[in-house]
Amino acid sequence: MELWLLAVGKLRPCYREACNDYLRRIGRRAKVHEVEVREAARAPTRAVQQAEEAGRLRARLPPRARVVALAREGSGWTSAELARRIDRWETDGRLVVCLIGGSTGLDPGLTAEAECVWSLGALTLPHELARVVVAEQIYRAGTILRGEPYHKGR
Repeated sequence: MELWLLAVGKLRPCYREACNDYLRRIGRRAKVHEVEVREAARAPTRAVQQAEEAGRLRARLPPRARVVALAREGSGWTSAELARRIDRWETDGRLVVCLIGGSTGLDPGLTAEAECVWSLGALTLPHELARVVVAEQIYRAGTILRGEPYHKGR
């Protein structure tokens, strides 16, 4: 399976270290890439900022990729549900791209274009922390699929 984390903004060192750790772990079993696009400069409105960032994200999207947008209004998945989805995605062989917005979130139009919308929950998370959580959950899903002892949940 090939997986991309396509995200707005650069991670600060405290988040970078954690994200790199999970990407390295994922990379032992799958092809994983992290692609960052520049966060929009101070825009007059949230919508303008989101639209500018959406343009940058769209420009980096590979053709025919399965796009998973991260947004609060999406569906919440348990770790086991994510593992089942990843198992199905692996079977169909398409590149999977997880879109992670910047500090103002993803443009609603971009979210609407995604094949599915994944919510990490009703809490508001810093976008940098959200990227770390996504990487950790993808790693966790892989350990569930392989029957490894990392996941201790139900």
